[in-house]
Amino acid sequence: MLKSLFIQAVVFLAIFQSLTMFRESDMLSTGEQITPQTVSLETLDDKTIELANFKKTTIIYFFAPWCQICHISISNLQETYEKNQQINVIAIALDYVDKKEVFEFSSQHQLTFPIALGTEQIKHQFKIEGYPSYYVIDDKNTVIAKSMGYSSEIGLFLRTL
Repeated sequence: MLKSLFIQAVVFLAIFQSLTMFRESDMLSTGEQITPQTVSLETLDDKTIELANFKKTTIIYFFAPWCQICHISISNLQETYEKNQQINVIAIALDYVDKKEVFEFSSQHQLTFPIALGTEQIKHQFKIEGYPSYYVIDDKNTVIAKSMGYSSEIGLFLRTL
């Protein structure tokens, strides 16, 4: 019985990992240099943020305010941000109706990192096909990790190493 459960768990993990790799295959490649045409995005607090020349490891997290997995996982991103001063976090809202919808999402989850209002151009440039999606970019603007879907706090942190 225990052997059967172990085999089922291994098969499940193999299938899950395969599906994850398939979903992520259309994202930017690990090792790819991020060289956006100095794109500036408006933030919720009416400032602008540039998606270029990151000075330290940065998690760029793409979400949609209506996405239920985003609602579940965003607290893990907030915890990672609060506990790791060496990591920069930028969340980019996509597929939203209006700024108010993004503001309500941010307020509901008490987010303290910058929230940028994304565009279709950014969505295509970063090859975002589902939510949440994120990239970890190093201080040389190279993709060092990527993922789509739920990520735990420890999973986010480990991908920044």
